[in-house]
Amino acid sequence: MRNSHIEVTPMAGALGAEIGGIDLGEPMDDALFEGVRAALNEHLVICFRDQKLTPERHKDFGRRFGPLNIHPHYRPLDGHPEILPILKEPEDAGNIGGGWHTDVSFLERPALDSLLYALDVPTHGGDTMFANQYLAHETLSEGMRDMLAEMSAIHSDAILSRPENKAKANSDRSTELKEEETTEEVENRHPVIRTHNETGRRCLYVNRHFTKRFDEMTEAESRPLLEFLYEHAVRPEFTCRIRWEKGTLVMWDNRCAQHYALNDYQGQRREMHRVTVEGSRPR
Repeated sequence: MRNSHIEVTPMAGALGAEIGGIDLGEPMDDALFEGVRAALNEHLVICFRDQKLTPERHKDFGRRFGPLNIHPHYRPLDGHPEILPILKEPEDAGNIGGGWHTDVSFLERPALDSLLYALDVPTHGGDTMFANQYLAHETLSEGMRDMLAEMSAIHSDAILSRPENKAKANSDRSTELKEEETTEEVENRHPVIRTHNETGRRCLYVNRHFTKRFDEMTEAESRPLLEFLYEHAVRPEFTCRIRWEKGTLVMWDNRCAQHYALNDYQGQRREMHRVTVEGSRPR
């Protein structure tokens, strides 16, 4: 049985680690699970290679961390509402996640963890980048940290919920948004600096995809500072880059890491399944 110990190999100075010695298709005892959780808390992003997961086993592993989210806008995998299929066919121009963000931060209870499993990957390209938001917070000046600690921001799903945005996205992507469903734009207020529930560390919590403005400010007033924070949050020295292989599962903590799916593999196919764990209200 491979699940006897954990081999942790850091991937970059800022965040990320490869985890060896674990077969996620086999049962995992509590001690091993706590080792995986500890590795995630330390490295923010963890990568398991050479896995063979059914949709049910993928969901079972995700549920060890908490209840699973059903995405409010994307069409799920047939028969598995908790699994988001992320598919880019060779003829598709667009991809999903092609910009720095944290998953579903517009919800009242944003995502805790995401678990992305590779079924088919291009021969080259299609990497995913991650950025450490603890470092983004720690490297701000003391005055900026103090100011932001008192601020909140409004996160919105407009990029996914507005009919014109859905139609544009669906015109060049295989993974579709639900155009037949008309929903009101969802907005929720979250602290600009949040405290991680498990580590107690503070991190920057704004992202270009979903953060709309600061609370009690207009979008125009908010834009200059938000633009600075967006750029600061993803400085190269805060990042790592994961190259996918078939059978790779990557798990990341949405509370303290942003990610960006690179769209640099035109004419090639890429198919992933994503499971997302529900989180709690940021504090």
